[in-house]
Amino acid sequence: MSADGALALAVGLALAAVALAADGGLRLERTTWTEVGLMCLGASLAAGALLTGRAQGRLHGALTLLALAALAVFTALSIVWSLAPAESWLEANRTIAYVAAFAGVLALVRMVPGRWAAVLHGVILGCLLVCGVALLTKVFPAALAPDETFARLREPFGYWNAVGLMAALGVPPLLWLAARRSGHLAANALAWPGLGLLFACLMLSYSRGALLALAFGLAFWFVAVPLRLRSALPLIAATLAAAPVVAWAFTRDALATDRVPLAARSDAGTDLGALLLLMAVVLLIAGLAANFAVARFGVPHRARRIAAGGLIGLMVAVPVILVVALAAAPGGVHGQVSNTWDKLTNPLARTPANTPDRLTTTSSVRARYWDEALKVYDDTKLVGAGAGAFVVARSRHRTDRLAVRHAHGYAVQTLADLGLLGLGLSLLATGAWVATAMRSTGLRRRDRGLGYDPERIGLLTMATVVLVFGVHSLIDWTWFVPGTAVVALLCAAWVAGRGPLRERLAAPREPATPPAPVRPWRERLAAYRPPRAAGAVAVAMLAVALAGSWAAIQPVRAARAEDRAIDDAQLGRYAAAAASARTAAARNPLSVEPLWQLAFIEDARNHERAAADSLEAAVRLQPANPEAWRRLGRYQLSALDDPKAAVAAFRATYFLDPQAPQSLSDFLEASRAARQRKGP
Repeated sequence: MSADGALALAVGLALAAVALAADGGLRLERTTWTEVGLMCLGASLAAGALLTGRAQGRLHGALTLLALAALAVFTALSIVWSLAPAESWLEANRTIAYVAAFAGVLALVRMVPGRWAAVLHGVILGCLLVCGVALLTKVFPAALAPDETFARLREPFGYWNAVGLMAALGVPPLLWLAARRSGHLAANALAWPGLGLLFACLMLSYSRGALLALAFGLAFWFVAVPLRLRSALPLIAATLAAAPVVAWAFTRDALATDRVPLAARSDAGTDLGALLLLMAVVLLIAGLAANFAVARFGVPHRARRIAAGGLIGLMVAVPVILVVALAAAPGGVHGQVSNTWDKLTNPLARTPANTPDRLTTTSSVRARYWDEALKVYDDTKLVGAGAGAFVVARSRHRTDRLAVRHAHGYAVQTLADLGLLGLGLSLLATGAWVATAMRSTGLRRRDRGLGYDPERIGLLTMATVVLVFGVHSLIDWTWFVPGTAVVALLCAAWVAGRGPLRERLAAPREPATPPAPVRPWRERLAAYRPPRAAGAVAVAMLAVALAGSWAAIQPVRAARAEDRAIDDAQLGRYAAAAASARTAAARNPLSVEPLWQLAFIEDARNHERAAADSLEAAVRLQPANPEAWRRLGRYQLSALDDPKAAVAAFRATYFLDPQAPQSLSDFLEASRAARQRKGP
């Protein structure tokens, strides 16, 4: 296998492994070990660049890296004032892992700057593997998703919009593969069935956000990349081939309806698998025929002009048809636009059902989450409620009883969690990357007229991937899903690390020299002398990565101690259970769960005062958490028979979470008990 093939395989398998291991980013242990892997891999790549001397000279993308590092530090500092410090710790681990991944790719660019095509192949492989797993859960539900209740594709992330985004992220690299002028024609033709499978996956996820993000990415691609005609044909062909398969799936109740029996899903899945296979074969044949026909006969200039005119006409016709359709609808263009805007921004808008019909609706529950996030931001505008604290802070402002962890939008989530300072650091990192990306892709005004070499087109493709992810992150919480975020970080870091296009084109080409004889590795190792001070810096970086990894796994170790405490308590070994609960509290002193667990164990041991002390400690640790007050009040009322103290606790609970039905009922119950205790 060639070096490019090995790198592509490594990148693709790594991206797929992150997606499959971390899931949707909500499972503590799986996410944490993924983050530890990213920290160690990033530090290892950076150390490798230092030890090989490839890190010398100007570090392109350094400002973006510094801004991301500052955001990570600020995220970690938010633990100090956070309403949910345990959540802030987890978010700090996530952000640090992302920074390590970005730094590692910057180092990789310095070591193998000419392997950009292998990176794109790796992105294609990773996206296809993940989306292939998603489609297989539909084709073989009995083996891969026997307990699935939803019709929308949501595995392997457990979240349908992440599946749709993963498919959208793979489209630009596949367009590049299908349209490039280099490479083997048969290999390029593989992009055609790949596009069809990704389109099918995207549509079966019912993800409107992914469709919108992909539309922005395709618009940028066709404006910035000169391979418009070469990419339009596979795009249109894949769309036309996937459309009947998707339409057929939407009409089958076993594939488009929730809570369908497994037997019906299995039968329909077999049919879907056959159709997907047929679609892939047809697209592969079409791609081979088109590529070999163009290579052998070429495309006449007149045909190119006709095709270009047809493509321009199609692009113009779409908005014209949309405007005409809106004008013919009741209320005209103004009425339809106003109605659509109201559905998008109205917090009380109805949530669309999980059916294919949602693809044609504009109402969304996001406006409700955004409204809540902005109210949380109003409480602490400068520094926010703490990273990840939206899940606790929203309880004061929510108008429903849904359990929601994220505000479904990076900007509003950052305002709620980290305030203006956090958003400012995010904008600084974004602005620094955009400026660097414009230099490396030649999109600056001063770079007009520079040629489009293959690498420039490849970097524009990577920038398109980042754009798709960025648009989607504005309307969803996919930044918190490592599987999708790492794809964007990989492409963003590679674009930032390549340096200005003008410098690359002006660099003199080294004359070809005969390859030096390969010496045994023992001789090379004996003769190796690392650059001065590079060894010390590399060791320091690895030490920091190990320290960060050790800190990141402490919540996991605490959760394991909690599990041991539960097991011991169920067996009646209360002394051992209490010891395990205290160990969990020591390993994760920011979490209230070990304290609640310890209170339960102490109550089982008839140590009522110790149980109450644990519940009071939980309230002191997270005074803005309504559940902490609720548990304390319930214990004071039921176990300690102290309704007066319970009234105070339940009053705080009602203030912090007025929408919870038990908040009012608990307060009324404690108030009646207090009046009865006081007497007439």
